[in-house]
Formats: sequence, C-alpha cells, structure tokens
Amino acid sequence: MDLAGRLAQLEELVREAKSMPLSSSVLINREDVLEMLGEMQEALPEEIKQARWIVRDREDLLAKARAEGDRIIEAAREEQRRMALKEQVAQRAEEEAETILRDAEERTQGMQREAEDYVDGKLAQFEISLRRILEEAQATARGIAKTLDQVEVGRERLRAPATAAEQHFGGAEAEPVSTPLYDDDDGEDEA
Repeated sequence: MDLAGRLAQLEELVREAKSMPLSSSVLINREDVLEMLGEMQEALPEEIKQARWIVRDREDLLAKARAEGDRIIEAAREEQRRMALKEQVAQRAEEEAETILRDAEERTQGMQREAEDYVDGKLAQFEISLRRILEEAQATARGIAKTLDQVEVGRERLRAPATAAEQHFGGAEAEPVSTPLYDDDDGEDEA
C-alpha cells in the first residue's frame, strides 16, 4: 500500500475510534498507530527511489539524445566529405552539408529540450505528490496531537471532583491553618 493509502487508513482509525463517555476524546490503540507510522516511514524511501529513478531516466534520455545527435552530425560530416570529393558539385555539397549540420544540431537541441521537458514534468508531478503526502502527514499529525490533547483534558476531568457538593465537602476535610499577621508578644514580658 502506498503512503497516501496508509495515511487514509490512519485517518479512518482515528475517525472510527470509540469515544470516551461525556467527552469528545477517543481511545486509539497506540500499537496500531505506531505500526501505521512505521509503515509510512518505510514507504517514504520507496518514493525517494522513484525520484532517483526519474533523475536517472532523465540522464539516460539526455545521453541517448546526445549520442543520436553525435551520430547524425557524424553522418552529416561523412556525407559532406563524400560530396566534396566530386569536383563538379563541390560548392553545392558544402552548402548542403552545412544545412545538414544545422538541421542535425537543431534536431539534437530539440531532442534535448524534449527530454528535459519530459523529465521536468515528471519531477514536477513527483514534487506535487510529495508535497501532498507531506501536507496529509502534517494534517494527520495535527489531528493526532489534537486528539491527544482532548484525551488529556478528558483524563483531567475524570480526576477532578464531579459535583459542586463534592468540591465543597471534599475541601472541608482539610481545614485551612491560620497564621497571625503579627506577634502579640512585643517583648514586654522580658523585663
């Protein structure tokens, strides 16, 4: 399953989690969440491998375009030499060879531009995919953090006295100790 699928699975786990009574907090199996996060971390290198493959593919395409261009240029030069051997058409052969060379160079440049545009498009698609995955992961992390905060608030509420009476009578057991603001002995008894 790809990274986006795992993120959707994690989101579904959070949405379908059992609610805590009298709270918007939910119970989530920590092991399930950690396992899904581990799978997502393992899937991320695969996406990076695909990016490397695209870059390698780009380099291969450029190398092939250069080799094809060199072959065309060499063929044009060979044609130029062959035509130049004929004295009657030497001038015409030279002009035609120059044209062939120009055409070959233009074709080579065109092929290189097409290869670069193709690879650039693939890399742009990959970048968009990675950004989307990153945004989804960040949104999931924010959702998990919010859920954890809600769980903590719910636990705080469960530990606090539930009614005003419990708060009032619960505090009555511990009487506040009063301390005088000043000492009644002014030192007059010492004489």
